[in-house]
Formats: sequence, structure tokens, C-alpha cells
Amino acid sequence: MSERWVDALEPGAPDVVAAWRDLEAGQLMAVRRTVRARAGEGTAARIVVQLGTLAEALTVFVETLPEEALRAPGGEGDWNVAQCIGHDCESRVGLCLAASLAAGGRWPSDAPTVVQGIPGAPDADRATLIRKIAQSQRIVERAARTVAGHETQHCPLDHPQVGRLRCGEWLLYAGVHDLMHLKQLHELLDESAS
Repeated sequence: MSERWVDALEPGAPDVVAAWRDLEAGQLMAVRRTVRARAGEGTAARIVVQLGTLAEALTVFVETLPEEALRAPGGEGDWNVAQCIGHDCESRVGLCLAASLAAGGRWPSDAPTVVQGIPGAPDADRATLIRKIAQSQRIVERAARTVAGHETQHCPLDHPQVGRLRCGEWLLYAGVHDLMHLKQLHELLDESAS
């Protein structure tokens, strides 16, 4: 599969793409090192701009797909494309809100465990998905304002695959998660074009 799509995103999201490339290479320890190195003190404002680049990429993807393609297999289990995009929107919000709660000293003592793999609505249409992407970015931006100055603060969020990260690291990892799903979606486009 061509990676032109991620090459095109790299100038607007260099920190996120660097961590994602480590993940793609199967270098899990390198992912943690890259995330740590690129999400330190004073990085929230820079990372939120990069998350905006990824939100725009998701939006363009949804805008250019034929409406019926939203019901096509979505590259994640038995999800369709709409479910995959809806899931990504919810995940980016959840990760960034967790970082914001921890940074603001408001982490709930009864915080639930992360539940992975919850799909979005299967029947979401183009307008709904575009609205969800924009809404997710607005929430991400608010969360990043709270994280700013607290990027290296511990965050109690315990993710079954990622473990624990610092507040700023969760912002950056939300972008890595975006790229994981964008890759799936681009693979589907490549397959349908062949």
C-alpha cells in the first residue's frame, strides 16, 4: 500500500506521524520514546494544531466518499466505515478529556476502565460524521488548553494496550490513533480501486 496519504499529512502533523511510523515498524518501545520526547512541557498548543490537521484529513475523507461507501466494511472487525469514523471521533475525545481531567486535578476516583473497540453508529450519514469530526476537534482544543503547562503531569488513565502515559502524551497518542484508522480507511480505498 502506498503511504502517500501519510506523507501528505506529515508536514502538518510531524510529531504524530513520527510516533505512528514507529508503531507501523513494530517498534513499540520506540513509540513510547517518541511520544515522550515529542509531548513534553509546552507542546500542547503544537500538538492540538496537528490534531486539527488529522481532523481535516478525516473530514476530507468523509466528504469525498460516496454516501453508500459509509456502509462498506470499515477495516476494523465487522464495522462499517461510518462506525470506524464514529469510533475514532469518540476515542480522540476520550483520550484528550482524560488528559484534561488529570491536568486539571479533576480525575474521578471512580473513573471507569477504558473499554476498547466500541464502534460508532452504523447508520451515520455524511453530514453527521462531518459534524462529529468538527465537534471532536472543538473538544480536543478545549482539553488541550487545560493540558497546556501540565503536559508532563501523570495521568491515571490505564489503557489495555498502551498502559499509562502523561497528559501531553495522551494528546499526541490521540493523533496516533487517528492515523491507525486513517490507514485502515485508505487501505479500503486502495482495495476498492484495484
